[in-house]
Amino acid sequence: MAARRQGSVLIVSETGDLHSTAMAVTLRKHHRISPIQLDLRDFPRESGSFRLDRLGTARSMSHLIGLDDVRSVWWRRPHPTQVPTGVPASDNTFRQAECDGFIQGLLWSIPACWVNDPGADRTAGRKIVQLETALRAGFAVPETLITNDPDEARSFIGSRPGPVVYKRIGTSRAEFTETRIVSGADLGRLTSIRSAPTIFQDYIDASCDFRVTWVEGTEWAVRIDSQAGIGTVDSRLDTSVDFRPAQLPATVSKSLAMLMGALGLSFGVLDIRLGRDGEYYFLEVNPQGQFAYLEIKTGLPIFRSLANLLVNGDGMVAGY
Repeated sequence: MAARRQGSVLIVSETGDLHSTAMAVTLRKHHRISPIQLDLRDFPRESGSFRLDRLGTARSMSHLIGLDDVRSVWWRRPHPTQVPTGVPASDNTFRQAECDGFIQGLLWSIPACWVNDPGADRTAGRKIVQLETALRAGFAVPETLITNDPDEARSFIGSRPGPVVYKRIGTSRAEFTETRIVSGADLGRLTSIRSAPTIFQDYIDASCDFRVTWVEGTEWAVRIDSQAGIGTVDSRLDTSVDFRPAQLPATVSKSLAMLMGALGLSFGVLDIRLGRDGEYYFLEVNPQGQFAYLEIKTGLPIFRSLANLLVNGDGMVAGY
């Protein structure tokens, strides 16, 4: 496939996002493309318009050039629009919805290659959808309960033969919350889940963990020696242990491809745990996950792979 025209890649993210900045550098270095970068919080301070007539459609924003020339979009953890609060306060919700509806429609109507499609991205971000789909794709999945019923949670924890972990169900920008093993003190606080549904899951005694960055059929797998440090329960907590490139078994790669295809994702970062029983357990996939530290730790060309997808339509990198 021929290279896209200059300025034809749009990155939608927050200003100052490390991954977005690094991707812009990668696109300029390897493809001589200066991407358009958009923080949705710029609207409605900056004006935007959509026009349709017998000749077609036109999109514009006052601080951007070339929006109608966009051929690929990296939908990278965008914020909602930033609408000034007003008087009366009852209008705030209405104006926020109108601004979000406008900017989303303006962008989502662009006939581009989306990484990821916003609808698929949102659906795939739901943990229940992920777990159900992973099971159908052939992954081993720890036995799980997701509930806001304290009695259900207490019964599940008591019925399991080994330790149970708990973790958050969402992927918002809230403060990082680690996965923890349920303790006796936690059992006394289960009433708090009434207003915050929680994931309870069998703890998998691990040999190691894998963090896999999926770029449209290309898997960049990193083996993390998680059991050698403090991250024995949650491998995201410790970057001091050994990280090295790895290759997943063919059966796991097949399940991975089936999962990502069923979720409609061209990009995602997955956590997979290798149990001491030899099973590769699916834990989760983040459609907008962090991967820069994986490239820093291993030298894998993940940014180049994603840049190639945005420009050429595939994530292959010569020599890998």
